[in-house]
Amino acid sequence: MSDDPTSPATDENFTAVALDRHWHLATNDHEVALTELEYSLFRSYESFSRWMKECTVAASGINMSASDCAVLNIIAMRDRPKGITEIARLLNRDDTTNIQYTIRKLTQEKLVEKTTTDKRRKGVRYRPTPDGHTLISRFVSLRKGLLVDMTEAIRNIDQQLTQGSKILDLMTGMYEQAARIAATHRPSFKEDI
Repeated sequence: MSDDPTSPATDENFTAVALDRHWHLATNDHEVALTELEYSLFRSYESFSRWMKECTVAASGINMSASDCAVLNIIAMRDRPKGITEIARLLNRDDTTNIQYTIRKLTQEKLVEKTTTDKRRKGVRYRPTPDGHTLISRFVSLRKGLLVDMTEAIRNIDQQLTQGSKILDLMTGMYEQAARIAATHRPSFKEDI
């Protein structure tokens, strides 16, 4: 093996351990571990979004975003109508105007409908229409036939998924707290900086 650090490694024992995982977000082992999780979250989120979109299109022929699909599934959850505030809370979102826009799109596609005729915004709840239930049913069938079948092939997957969910829930709380602190103590910046 050459002593030149720029030459490609040819040693058959060379492993990923030799890779330097330190970068501007990760200067020690703990930061590397956290940053690796965050990098995985970026990639997982994009893959999950692509999956939701493609499964919805395959189930309905309607070109919906992953966010649209998530809102539709949350509205259908437990077969109980939901208002915008509850939808936002269940999805851990604070962009209610975007949720309202999504609901308008779902309403125009005749996938959800209002459950009250009350003119007050607070009393409005949404539920799936028969077409919405059909789309959701097809989505569930595709999900079972594709994603669930794939994941069942992994040994001890249920325990791993449960543990992963717990860790992600804990991290969600930590990110929320860190975001609150950052927002509370945000410095004033001059516009020229």
